[in-house]
Amino acid sequence: MKKLSLTLIAGALVLALAAPSAVSAQQSASILAQATVQTPLTVTGVSNLNFGNVFPGVNPTVLLTDAGAGHFQIVGVLNAEVDVSFSSLPATLISGANNIAISYTGGWNTAANPGAATAFVPSAGLTELLDAATGELHVYLGGTLTVPANQAAGLYQATITLDAAYTGN
Repeated sequence: MKKLSLTLIAGALVLALAAPSAVSAQQSASILAQATVQTPLTVTGVSNLNFGNVFPGVNPTVLLTDAGAGHFQIVGVLNAEVDVSFSSLPATLISGANNIAISYTGGWNTAANPGAATAFVPSAGLTELLDAATGELHVYLGGTLTVPANQAAGLYQATITLDAAYTGN
């Protein structure tokens, strides 16, 4: 009987060792979630749109290439696309209760050269690439004033505000 129980125990042990062990079918791997935040845009008002001395009944024009043209500079990541718009592009210049109508012309390029600027409609804005070498975009404003013959004397002003934002492209 001892021999039989020893044989049974030995057999059970052989079966236990021969039985397949539990193998995990699950495998895993890891990845990183990451982002590189790029340099923010800088927007600088380089020069004001300046009509100088204006006379009643005379409608002066400032061309993009004139010394009085407005000029903004945008600097950011090389070759990045930006949206440019004006959050303030007033229809009039104001002096107290008096005003003068203004219309605008616009131009842009990636070099500080208004003579080589590409025309655009300022009220429509634009979407362009910053320069691939310098990361710059230059925006120029010219315009025409409509000055009635009975316009009151005074200093007429209004604030023009350019907004620029990366598109993500």
